[in-house]
Amino acid sequence: MIETPQTALVLGGTGRTGSLVANKLAERGLSARTASRHGGDVLFDWDDPSTHPGALTGVDRVYLVTPVLRVTYADQVAGFLDLTEAAGVRHVTYLSTYGGDQAPPEVDIRAVETDLASRGAITHSILRPAWVMQNFSDAHLPIVDGVITVPTGGGTEAFVDAADIAAVAVETLTAPDAHAGAQYAPTGPQALTVAEVADTIAGVIGRPVTHDDIDREMWIDGAVAAGFAPADYAVLLRWLTGAIISGNGSRPNDDIEKVTGRPPTAFHDFARRSVAAWLSAAAR
Repeated sequence: MIETPQTALVLGGTGRTGSLVANKLAERGLSARTASRHGGDVLFDWDDPSTHPGALTGVDRVYLVTPVLRVTYADQVAGFLDLTEAAGVRHVTYLSTYGGDQAPPEVDIRAVETDLASRGAITHSILRPAWVMQNFSDAHLPIVDGVITVPTGGGTEAFVDAADIAAVAVETLTAPDAHAGAQYAPTGPQALTVAEVADTIAGVIGRPVTHDDIDREMWIDGAVAAGFAPADYAVLLRWLTGAIISGNGSRPNDDIEKVTGRPPTAFHDFARRSVAAWLSAAAR
């Protein structure tokens, strides 16, 4: 009997969760092929469909990360999913967003979820993670002059470690039949305000850190004007921050422990692990 090759294509394979997914799959003995515009095992560019078929050769499962800093991409993803079916892929795990089933109609998050659910030739799992803890240690929500600037209205969010998201993704990719049709919302164990996050960071780096709860529209306008986000991306930023401001930010659940068998990472533990990143940034 000839066994079917088990190879996972990891889109965004050099990115925040994709690189972790690829490494963890390899540790589990599953072949992982990273796909990216730069530095992956194979070249993959959402805007160059000629790179898509080759990336899928010999693949039977996919970690799907959609184009970043865009709100309109459902047609591109649908074309790619058509190719996955034709290539014999049997499972797709989609990195969505917390509350993705309630995303604004202008944003294609929900459209991709619906598309996946409509396809009979492939099974799927959907991951809808909370805001990622790594936002605070990279360029997404950096500490600038001791201040984290983001509008939250004092609301809370159950920030999650990217490594925990990857761990859940790996389980769905290594045992796709057990997670077919599953929808998971990975969260951290605590719902925290950004002020509490700032206090935790300050405690581990030994320097003052505060939260500037800036006006939402001012923050969005500033992000667009500075070129950090395209103008049409404002609708997504407004939705994401609005959920926290309205008191509808993510709440802790047991999805990570249920899927992986271990509890999610606490923010304090993540902060202790990330001290070097913050001190290095402060020294620049």
